[in-house]
Formats: sequence, structure tokens, C-alpha cells
Amino acid sequence: MARSRNARTLAPDQARRVYDRIGSLQDSQAFYEDRATDLLVEYGEFASARRVFEFGCGTGRFAARLLAQELPFEAAYDAVDLSPNMVRLAKERLAPFAPRVRVEVSDGGPSLDEPSDSFDRFVSTYVLDLLSEEDIAAVVGEAPRILGPGGLLCLSSLSTGSGAASRLTARLWSLVHRLSPSLVGGCRPLDIADHLPTKGWKIRHHARVAPFAIPSEVVVAERV
Repeated sequence: MARSRNARTLAPDQARRVYDRIGSLQDSQAFYEDRATDLLVEYGEFASARRVFEFGCGTGRFAARLLAQELPFEAAYDAVDLSPNMVRLAKERLAPFAPRVRVEVSDGGPSLDEPSDSFDRFVSTYVLDLLSEEDIAAVVGEAPRILGPGGLLCLSSLSTGSGAASRLTARLWSLVHRLSPSLVGGCRPLDIADHLPTKGWKIRHHARVAPFAIPSEVVVAERV
């Protein structure tokens, strides 16, 4: 499936309204998302991380998993989300890990206020597929700035598929997205590896998975 630069995406205020309304229902997507995030855990080397930044933390479900099972006890976790409702849910879920967790509402844009070279993991799961092509490029462009040398970029998103069943699902999903992005939460299948610049990154792991024929892509890349 060709990558389209003209995909109609939700504006930040539209996405905020959608995700404020969805709230904790977002966790129901675990049945297909967890296969991809399992790979991020396997290849993201979180046991050696000291400070993690998550772009689009949702309800904080993935952050809670990392903090409870993968990260060192002293590791700090910073996260943003454009939905105030999601930030509220994430703060409630991550309260047991205070004060080493910070979760804030963002304006939905790709620019980040974080200091340069201040994190060793940049995480974003099922968020880039919500953004415009230009905003994806901007977020991916911010990642190497806030990551220290050798830091890892850990991404997962909906994918265009790799087998007949998952490609059919991706085509149907894309059709619905073209008709009304809000019906699918603003998300669309894309080839996330195509958005990673060839310079400045070394791919450590790249995979496609499709539980229940819903395709996802996983990329773990090292800043070089």
C-alpha cells in the first residue's frame, strides 16, 4: 500500500475531543496492540534505561507495565498526551510510581519542550498513525534531539500489513479513515519505518505482526 502524503487527519482539537470521549475504552485495543508492545519491551532494553519519554501516553497502560516490570527502580518517566481525560487516567494509574513520573497535557503539536540529550528512551505507541505526514516527520525529528547518544527510539503503529488477511484489514481501515477519520480514532495504517531518516539512526529491530488480522509495525532504532 503506497504511503499517501494527502491523508486527511484529525486536527489536534478534533483528536482531543475524540480521545477525551474514548477515555478508558482505549485499553480495549490491547488484544492487538500487546503483540507489538511486547516486542518493544523485548528489544527496547528498558532494564538499562534511566529516563524515558513517552509521546502520547494514553491511559498510561504501557508506562505502568514498564515501571512495574522493566525499568530500574530509580528510572524517571516523563509523558505527554493531548487529551486531558487521558492524562487524568494516566496520572491515576501511575500514582503508585510517584514522584518519579511526570504526565502533562500537550498542545498536540510535534514540538517538545524537553531539554536536549536528556532521555535514553523515546517511546510512542499507536500515536504516529494519528498524525499528519508533516507532524510525523517533526516528531521523529525531535526524538534524536532529546535522546542522548545511543538512546533508543521505540515505536509501534498500525501498519499496511504483510499478508493477505492483514492487507485486507488495512485497506478496509484506510477506507473508513478516508470517509471519516474519527470513526477509527483518527488512526490509519502506515509504513512507519519509511518515516525514519536513513541518517542518524541504526535500526535495531523491525517487525510486522498481525494478531486477529489487525496489522502493526514495530521499530526500535538507535541514535547514532
